[in-house]
Amino acid sequence: MYILPVPQQWEEKEGVFLLDYHSRISVAAAVTEHSHYYAKLLQEDLQKQLGYVPAITRGEREAGDILLGLDSSLPEEAYHLDIRSDGIQLAAGSERGLLYGIQTLRQMVSQAGALLPCCEIKDYPEIANRGYYFDVTRGRIPTMESLKALADKLSYYKMNQLQLYIEHSYLFRNQSEVWRDDTPLTAQDILELDAYCRRLNIELVPSVSTFGHLYKVLSTKTYGNYCEAPEQAKEEFSFHDRMHHHTLDVSNEGSIAFAKKQIEEFLPLFTSGQFNICADETFDLGKGKSRELAEKKGIQRLYLDFVKELCEFVIEKGKRPMFWGDIIAGFPEAVRELPEEVICLNWGYSPEQKENETKALHDAGAVQYVCPGVGGWNQFINLIDSSYQNISKMCSYAHKYQALGVLNTDWGDFGHINHPEFSTTGLIYGAAFSWNREQLEFSEINRQVSCIEYGDSSGKFVDRAAAVSRKSIFDWWHVVMYKEFGNTEFTEKETLEKIPAANEELTKLKQEFYEGLIFIKPEKRSLIKAYLVAVDGMILFNNIGAAIACGKYKAAGEAKKGLARELEYWFYDYKEVWRTVSRESELYRLQEIIIWYADLLRCLD
Repeated sequence: MYILPVPQQWEEKEGVFLLDYHSRISVAAAVTEHSHYYAKLLQEDLQKQLGYVPAITRGEREAGDILLGLDSSLPEEAYHLDIRSDGIQLAAGSERGLLYGIQTLRQMVSQAGALLPCCEIKDYPEIANRGYYFDVTRGRIPTMESLKALADKLSYYKMNQLQLYIEHSYLFRNQSEVWRDDTPLTAQDILELDAYCRRLNIELVPSVSTFGHLYKVLSTKTYGNYCEAPEQAKEEFSFHDRMHHHTLDVSNEGSIAFAKKQIEEFLPLFTSGQFNICADETFDLGKGKSRELAEKKGIQRLYLDFVKELCEFVIEKGKRPMFWGDIIAGFPEAVRELPEEVICLNWGYSPEQKENETKALHDAGAVQYVCPGVGGWNQFINLIDSSYQNISKMCSYAHKYQALGVLNTDWGDFGHINHPEFSTTGLIYGAAFSWNREQLEFSEINRQVSCIEYGDSSGKFVDRAAAVSRKSIFDWWHVVMYKEFGNTEFTEKETLEKIPAANEELTKLKQEFYEGLIFIKPEKRSLIKAYLVAVDGMILFNNIGAAIACGKYKAAGEAKKGLARELEYWFYDYKEVWRTVSRESELYRLQEIIIWYADLLRCLD
């Protein structure tokens, strides 16, 4: 029996409780507001898992019932689950704790069915804010159905915050130039998602880029005059350029007014008490139109003054500001100049991430969230080993330096090639290690994730996905960089040595995915196609990398054409998988890359 996050206290006892079709879910009279919704959530899951529906009632528990109630002696998010042979009693410090207890019970039923082992669980989170940050700008804009499914998953693993990264993917007023070639989220979408999250005890925190990373905005005729380096807007689109330029010109008074207008329009859609202004990676600051001002004041002062004014504006609007801490980590003592309410989002994604920034910000008095990452950007399948190392380290720093929260990030650099499903394992790592400071070993938590999330009785699913992710030689970063800059970082010897063995292993692992289907619950098997398509893409691009770097197909024209055809057929399947969870958004940009490579293959000598 596995539970994730692992409970703080878990005592197994003799005996079992039979949850039969006569059992009832009894809601104590004192429980109000969302209690019926949570009881319904449990009821619907029992119907799915057991095939019958315990009735919901209110009042005292009788033998064989599940009693849901509150206990004022418990901390607000704590719960106490007592499973005895004559019934189940779940008490919590608040309805939030009640939901967490129900999620634990759901996980137990998914593994044990109607015969639940007697036990007593006393549980609570060690870090108050446990969030997930999902990029819905750099390639993928999810469907509403998939966003709600993400909220369901976060709730299942007891997370309580969600942020969606917005640059241009929201339908801002008077910005049709920005979203005219996209499929943006609308105000109605946000309002609907906010209400859906709120019922699941998830705070949907608004997050809008208001300083750097404004490629589409600052490339328009209407707003291009606010760009620090306007010559960049004249360049042809490139994924690399979008990541490294397009910062607001702080010497232009219209820039701060524009940023405030973005905040003012977006903020009312959310019930959250917080607002993330982002303000990260302002690479061009002081190097273009604000150079003269930077020579007088210094780039650090330009950055701090702009961020401070935006934070004060957010506070005036009754919200608590957040911002990314990568810039201020270089001069952490400056956080003392910001309003005391400000939250610094301290990110770092290396598997060998040190605690230096976390400690420095803590010592400077910053209120901070520690922000690891799920390792999916620029990969066909997330780097699971790397994400485990990064997330476990960053969560340990969060506990050590009393961080206010953990915000686990899922970025979409270079078009968000990886399917969002592939981030699930990293999502669960973050949920588990922020809730409970005692961390499971890599192989053990992978076994538990395989069982709980995928219903995999063999316990091998996540380890298999981790093994696959290591075998991408010509990965998506190389794919994009070669197209945009002719850069492969390959030598003939390295390519010839690595690719055949990598592809042989990928072919073997693909076969194991097929063989492992029988061990996965039927309702989860639809996820497997995304993995299979990704593996095929990795094999294909490994071969394409070999063709480019080594001239492997130099004397085999038909082989080149065959590889081009294979790539085009592969992308047909890829698009089908994409559309199961995402709007069209920037799928066309990925298609341009695929066509470019197919044409290149047909032209190689």
